[in-house]
Amino acid sequence: MTSIMLRVLLALSIAVAASAQDWPQWRGPLGNGVNPEARGLPVTWSETENVQWKLALPSWAAATPIVSGDTVFVTSAEAGSVGHAGSGGGAADKERLLLLAVDRETGKIRWSRVMGVGNRLGRKQNMASPSPVTDGTTVWTTTGNGELAAWDFSGKELWRRDLQKDYGKFGIQFGYGSSPLLIEGKLYMQVLHGMYTDDPSYVLALDGKTGKTLWRTERPTDAQRETPDSYSTPTRIEVGGRRVILTAGAGYLTGHDAETGRELWRAGGLNPQNAGNYRTIASALVVDDLVLTPSRRRPFIAFRVDEKAERVWSTEYGPDVPTPVSDGERLYIIDDKGIVLCLRVKDGSVVYDRTRIEPGTYSASPILADGKIYAISEDGSTTVLAAGGEFRTLAVNKLDGYTLASPAAAGDQLFIRTAETLYCLSTRGGRAD
Repeated sequence: MTSIMLRVLLALSIAVAASAQDWPQWRGPLGNGVNPEARGLPVTWSETENVQWKLALPSWAAATPIVSGDTVFVTSAEAGSVGHAGSGGGAADKERLLLLAVDRETGKIRWSRVMGVGNRLGRKQNMASPSPVTDGTTVWTTTGNGELAAWDFSGKELWRRDLQKDYGKFGIQFGYGSSPLLIEGKLYMQVLHGMYTDDPSYVLALDGKTGKTLWRTERPTDAQRETPDSYSTPTRIEVGGRRVILTAGAGYLTGHDAETGRELWRAGGLNPQNAGNYRTIASALVVDDLVLTPSRRRPFIAFRVDEKAERVWSTEYGPDVPTPVSDGERLYIIDDKGIVLCLRVKDGSVVYDRTRIEPGTYSASPILADGKIYAISEDGSTTVLAAGGEFRTLAVNKLDGYTLASPAAAGDQLFIRTAETLYCLSTRGGRAD
């Protein structure tokens, strides 16, 4: 336990400024899908049981709701927009993309703002799919069209930018899906593409107060066809007192100096056959000095990072779509078919072998909080597993609605967003009619 707590304290030192009551970005307060301070989360629920409130949304998106203080922020396409991947909808339109501010205790919408326009469907995502991020006073949004905006908590727009206008059109096959990474007032973004463009991929840092570009670094690759496309989100690691921004995709893991953007090193082996369809969806996960790095599915590689990245171990059973989660000692990989594999972080040895959870397709990433792992399938079924060295299912809970978004855990509340509804689940909720 001492080892785990030391890891948690280290992660907290570089995390987005947030309390244990918050979930300020796609992967939570530590940027790794874990909220170690969440307590009393529900294990079972239904459409009526343990529901504090539920809010009908204008339309769907794959973005995770984020939580800060007494506010929940969630993005959505506008009502009447293109249908989701499970609905048969399709044609491009000009519907607006929305940011909603929701009262955390009541589920009432406080305000709604337009993040951008021009929604379209890209297989399993639309242009409202990137998750917002907040530092507790400002919330930043990104659309799949590359429109960036900053808002205060009253809904006032602070600044706005258009990455495609500034740096060229996105050439990613199914639409841009990366979320911004926030560190000490700076936004870090990756645009890794190539299926529909010969323009270079790049990594970008912006000043959160002004939106001004601090640096932009091209990220070259020898990958072909679809392989340059990455839907993952950047993460970070501290190495020898230097903060390094990590990007995964196009067959490589790269590390960039957070102050200058300079590429410090790159590690390959993620596309050993040089295949043309090795797009990257799951994001890299940092545990201590290891960066656990996905590819299309195989290999999944653990790199030890100091002045360079050294391959430590690998497995042929990567997740493909959902980003894994770790308790610091064990790594939980849940793939898009609902197969769980638990490995020891330090050496990749098997804790328990591949085991199927509730049948279905899994696109949302699992989270870990209150000693439990929450994994939600596209049909709205959430399997609750006990974290630890033994496979143990605590519950399987079903909500109505197509589900792509990863859940969020803050305080004693669990937030799940389906295509039509945002749920706040809590043992304080009783039964909702």
